Amino acid sequence: MDFKQLVDIAEKWCTGTPFDLIAAEEIDERRLDFYAEPGLSFYVLCPDMNGGADNFHVWSESEDCLPFLQLAQDYISSCGRKTLLEILDKVFRSFRPLLGLPDIDDDAFEEYHADVEEGEPETDHQQMGVSQQ
Repeated sequence: MDFKQLVDIAEKWCTGTPFDLIAAEEIDERRLDFYAEPGLSFYVLCPDMNGGADNFHVWSESEDCLPFLQLAQDYISSCGRKTLLEILDKVFRSFRPLLGLPDIDDDAFEEYHADVEEGEPETDHQQMGVSQQ
């Protein structure tokens, strides 16, 4: 894919996340750099269709961010070709706790938990064999 198209995809992705595309370089490598408060940064090395790398690579120069990129790195290493958008979505999901956002799985739990709480209130029942003195 043309690097300009990858930049366009990255810019569009940024509109729905707290991240900004702060650099897009195609000089030595096809690299997209992203940043979000509070100091979260990562970059994506894009495949070179001219015989270079054939997979994306995600990394951060921040030691604090590296452990959170493991999900995206594992995803890239799994079978099949991945798109830039799929990889960026995995990175965003990985960083959600650091951004102060609930994990996606937590959202589903909270919606379920809210439905349960809206049901009929429980009545107090005396437990058998327990004195209420």
